[in-house]
Amino acid sequence: MEIANALVSPAPRLRRFEAWNRGAERVSHLIGHSLLALACRFSIAAIFFLSGRTKVTGFLTLKPGTYELFRTDYRLPFVRPEIAAHVAAYSEHFFPLLLVLGLFTRGAALALLGMTTVIEVFVYPDAWPTHLSWAVPMLYLIGRGGGKISLDKVFGIK
Repeated sequence: MEIANALVSPAPRLRRFEAWNRGAERVSHLIGHSLLALACRFSIAAIFFLSGRTKVTGFLTLKPGTYELFRTDYRLPFVRPEIAAHVAAYSEHFFPLLLVLGLFTRGAALALLGMTTVIEVFVYPDAWPTHLSWAVPMLYLIGRGGGKISLDKVFGIK
């Protein structure tokens, strides 16, 4: 009878996971929202900033090849290629800067998520696994904000 109770009772199973659960609690305290937000901010900022740097020379002078890229590969149905090239290049510099600073984090992440959506729908629809891996940290930032290590925190911006 005791063996049957041990198989049915959840208590022995719970005890088996007590050490694991204690470890999980410690890790949760070490890797809290602020550290996750910082990692998300810097990873997304790096992706977009480095992409933006390929489109310009010097500070923010668009390369001739950038215009051609937006006329051919990145062609959007609703924006002239010359305008789209400028908007993309400036956005890929400005919004990552905001993310690194943690300033208007939710808005910057939302803008880059919008840009990612446009890229997914109109430019590279087959690249959804990559775009999804970008979208998840941006959704985290939109939902949770920049964390304690941010200018949002300093200025009281939610």
